[in-house]
Amino acid sequence: MTHLELMSELLAKDPGFIGMTLGDFSDADMLARPTPAANHAAWQMGHLIVAEHGMINSVTPGSIPELPAGFADKFKKETARSDDPSAFPRKAELLDLFGKIRGATVQWARKLTSTDLDKQTPEKLRSWCPSVAHLVAMLPQHVAMHVGQFQVIRRKLGKPVLF
Repeated sequence: MTHLELMSELLAKDPGFIGMTLGDFSDADMLARPTPAANHAAWQMGHLIVAEHGMINSVTPGSIPELPAGFADKFKKETARSDDPSAFPRKAELLDLFGKIRGATVQWARKLTSTDLDKQTPEKLRSWCPSVAHLVAMLPQHVAMHVGQFQVIRRKLGKPVLF
């Protein structure tokens, strides 16, 4: 197995990881905050989708399908404070869209060559993902960080500890 095959396999597992973590969340649970200043799971899921869409398409334009009209506007820094259920998609929509975006990311990653991996990322990503290889490696870390935040929400809601 090559390093890229391994990374592609790890990328492909993230939708299941998130689905397991949020599986018993209701749409109302998706808006719970562990502390007043923390982001709720609905906003975090949208953030994961918008961020991945933007990062991959900034490296290889058109690799990730377009987001629904107005979707990205719901997940800007300014909207993170909103608790209005009508401002965010339902849990099922978020999980479905994340799966589609991540599926396109996996297909993109599987097509990369060694030369592609060595290419610099666009300037806006370069300080923390200097190369395409760094970007591929960072994506599962980004998901894991948010899953850790979801675990705190789980505890606040009194849900079973998963790990």
